[in-house]
Order: sequence, then C-alpha cells, then structure tokens
Amino acid sequence: MTDTLDAEELTTALARMRALLGRGPVVALTGAGISTDSGIPDYRGPDSPPRKPMTYQQFVGDAAFRRHYWARNHVGWRHMHTTRPNDGHRALAELEEAGVVSGVITQNVDTLHEAAGSRSVIDLHGRYDRVMCLACARVEPRARLAERLTALNPGFTGGVEDVEIAPDADAVLASTRDFTVADCADCGGILKPDIVYFGENVPAERVLEGYRLVDEAEALLVAGSSLTVLSGRRFVKRAVDQGKPVAIVNRGPTRSDGAAALTVDAGCSAMLSALAAAYRR
Repeated sequence: MTDTLDAEELTTALARMRALLGRGPVVALTGAGISTDSGIPDYRGPDSPPRKPMTYQQFVGDAAFRRHYWARNHVGWRHMHTTRPNDGHRALAELEEAGVVSGVITQNVDTLHEAAGSRSVIDLHGRYDRVMCLACARVEPRARLAERLTALNPGFTGGVEDVEIAPDADAVLASTRDFTVADCADCGGILKPDIVYFGENVPAERVLEGYRLVDEAEALLVAGSSLTVLSGRRFVKRAVDQGKPVAIVNRGPTRSDGAAALTVDAGCSAMLSALAAAYRR
C-alpha cells in the first residue's frame, strides 16, 4: 500500500483493522509519524533527512553542546509552540471518548495528544513544554525560560531567517556561537528540557504504567512509529508475548512488522480518521 490508499485498499485495510481491534480496550502507541501532518518532521520517515540527535552524555558533559542545543531549541520552540493537533490525534481522542482506546503511550514530546483531548496519555519521552534543573530538580514551564532566554539574547535568529525545524522542538541554525545560556534561577545548576535524550533511560514508572495499559488491553495499535528503538518496541513485545494482536499504521516498514497481525503502509491522519468513523457507525 502507499501513503495515499485508494478507496478499495482503504476499505479492505479498515475492515481488517476493525475486526482485529474488536470492541477494545485498545492501547495506542504513537511515534513521530502521527505528528507530521501538524508540521513536525519525523526522525526516520521515508522522506526524512539523516539526523544525529544530541545525546545525554554530550549535553551533560560539554558546555558548548549545551549552548548549541539551547540556541537551536530557543528558535525551534517558537514553532513547536504554535503547532496544533491533526486528524490523527483527534481520532484517537474520539476513540478514547467512545471507550475503544483505553490510553495512549506516546514517544512524542509535542503534547498534541493532550491538546486533542486525549485524557489517558503516557508521555514516554517527556514533554517539550517543561524544563528541569539537574542539580536541584526544580521544574519550570518552558515558556518562562523562553522569556529569560529572549532577554539574554535579544533578536537572536541563529543567522538564518527561513528556519528548518527539526524534531523535539529543535531547529537547524547556521551559528550558535554568540548565544547565552540561562542557568537555574534557584541554584545556578544546569537546565535540561524534560525530555529523555538518546543514551538516557526512560523513567521506570512510565514504562511500568505503559505495561499496565498493555496488560489490561485486548490489542495494541501502533501509529506513526518505525519502532526502531527499544523504548517503544518493548510494548509490542509485551503484547505479542501475551498473545494479543498488534496492528501497525506507518509510512514505511517497522522493526516489528514480522510480529504484527496487520500492517498498513499509510499516513496516520486518514487511516485513524476512517477507523474512528467506522466505530461511530
């Protein structure tokens, strides 16, 4: 199938998925592919350029890396802050309201599931709209830090006007050399986004809560994830080990295609909207 299913392909895929998921409860596992229609690029989609995200070790161990990150984030955050949920997010919220979806485990940090109306959401990798101090554990809204960074860096654009936005509230900039970083207002410690970086462990309580959702569900629906990293793939393994069916909607192959009962090579917005409509009937 392609990203734009014709009417016959959509009808066939929809019928199979509806039969597979039954009446629920279904737990949804989402990745960057569900947010591309909101203008947020993904990491590993068919049309995505190669990306090399910053690691936790780089961020903690090198002040130059931290300056580079915060400069890019200061510009990219403004874009992320204006994004809105798309039809895929709204469809999952509708399915939760209907009692079909019991909860969403998301690998995204964009908070768009909550904005769409989903109530039971596990932000597996954290949230872009919060910042924490690595020394005193103080948490503050990202919007408040934005005010401080703007005051320290008036008019900063990174040397470009037409900014390319990258995932995780990041932006591709020509230069970050002159950017001034803000430290914790309470203790002067290092500030870090409340986001799980590459090389950092997902908090155990979030993983256990995700396992609980899988344990209590009848099926798992994956939407917009290539399942490349164990962080999300572990929930597929959990479901398969329990004999529960897994359905995957994603543009391109995933690392769990062989374990899935159904794979649909398509974008999330159209497929999830059609699924929500099918449950309405």
